[in-house]
Amino acid sequence: MRLTWLGWAGAELQADDATVVVDPLEDTGAVFAALGERAAGTPLPHVVPPGAGRAVAGLLTHLHRDHADAGALAAALAPGAPVLEPPAGGGDALEGLALAQAEHELAAAGLDRRRVAPWESVTAGPFTLTALPASDGVGDPQVAWLVDAEGVRVLHLGDTMFHGYWWRMARRHGPFDAVLVPVNGAVVGFPNRQPASPLPVALDPAQAAIAAAILGARLAIPIHADGYEIDGVYQPVPDAAERFAAAAAERGVPVRILDPGETIEL
Repeated sequence: MRLTWLGWAGAELQADDATVVVDPLEDTGAVFAALGERAAGTPLPHVVPPGAGRAVAGLLTHLHRDHADAGALAAALAPGAPVLEPPAGGGDALEGLALAQAEHELAAAGLDRRRVAPWESVTAGPFTLTALPASDGVGDPQVAWLVDAEGVRVLHLGDTMFHGYWWRMARRHGPFDAVLVPVNGAVVGFPNRQPASPLPVALDPAQAAIAAAILGARLAIPIHADGYEIDGVYQPVPDAAERFAAAAAERGVPVRILDPGETIEL
């Protein structure tokens, strides 16, 4: 299997001349556009597009706009290919405020969207695609995605926070040849999530290293770093990928920091 990191949290996986994409992002400036001038000047991550029109499935870990870009998905997918996403969360409009932008854009794009519950598997082309548990730091629905093909297993953790399903995931579906691990440990202060918490809503470098070790990752790849910072709203750990690499090395976990667009063979 070939893995191409697309930047931020995006990944493209290729097996038998077919591909799947996970959380591709194209319009980086749209993520915090609703904040207007307050978001002006925030550093944007460097991203690259996946191959156009060939993915047999698009996988979304959750429907926050930095992980659910309808335009990027529509460009990547082959005709008739589905978008697989977590179960709906329910609740009123305020509870789902962080999902509203992606929901609107995905609906307008007319994509074939299918909900997949944790522990459920779907096949697409040569891939077995399994939704695994994840815990969203602001309480929105989220899953991790296991992509299995050619005897290789790649696990994409979205931007989960630390949780207690690591051992079950490893026992039921390990070993994992590569684990894409969020590392920026962002602390947030969104208006619809008040009073704000000082705890990170995604794995910080030390937590990410612990998770990778418990999962038994044969290779850990840091993602969800190097972009976005809005004082009082979204505050990530600086130099998160490098800090993660150092913490993971102390636990004996091999790490590869990829550049956007870089491809490796697994």
